[in-house]
Amino acid sequence: MEYIYCLLFFTFGAIFGSFYNVVGLRGPKNETFINDRSYCPRCKKTLSWYELMPIMSYFIQFGKCRYCGERISPVYPIIEALTGCLFLFSYMQIGFDWELVIALMLVSMLMIILVSDIHYMIIQNNVLRFFLPFFIIMRFISPLDPWWSPIVGSLIAIALLALIIIISRGGMGAGDMKLFGVLGIVLGLQNVLLAFFLACLLGAVVGIALMALKIVERKQPIPFGPYIVAGALLSYFYGEEMIHWYMQLFYINC
Repeated sequence: MEYIYCLLFFTFGAIFGSFYNVVGLRGPKNETFINDRSYCPRCKKTLSWYELMPIMSYFIQFGKCRYCGERISPVYPIIEALTGCLFLFSYMQIGFDWELVIALMLVSMLMIILVSDIHYMIIQNNVLRFFLPFFIIMRFISPLDPWWSPIVGSLIAIALLALIIIISRGGMGAGDMKLFGVLGIVLGLQNVLLAFFLACLLGAVVGIALMALKIVERKQPIPFGPYIVAGALLSYFYGEEMIHWYMQLFYINC
């Protein structure tokens, strides 16, 4: 029975991941994604159901549109597979609990943000506004300890990012600030600060590597969203262990 649950969570995650691709791509262009069928961005041909199977369709069509031969971005199957894996991982880590609802909503929000930030370097306000009330409600149902941690975490995250934006004169965007405000509700005070640290660390390491390989120029803007997504997920699932490990290391060195 456990294998069936695992298969179901991965499958539903991949299906939702396909939808999150659409939301992430169409939302910033103010295109509807509720009623309109998916289509090829080049030839505008409406896609059939067998061309929309998560992950499989990409490989069946050899990564190209069946009608015009336009190459399909590998981001599509990557997001589908990643969402499926994260849905499955969330279930395996948490099991059937109210916290699992929060984990699946967090993964969903972050996948949409990942798609839109990779393509447009935009974090959609509509996405944050959609998920925020659900996170607030779920934190009443599945509260953190202490109960005030999500409130304080959200406020401090917003204040910290606002200060950085002012000091750096736009080095970070307002979208990043709003996203961390929402993440504060989900993660709480300690973990949202850890998520910010991890995002900055990952961004710095990858950015230096890309410049060393001459893939990007020194002052070329790169999306920060992927690092926020990685930092938030690491903090959500492993934040307590990482903080505990750091504190032990700190006390040993002292």
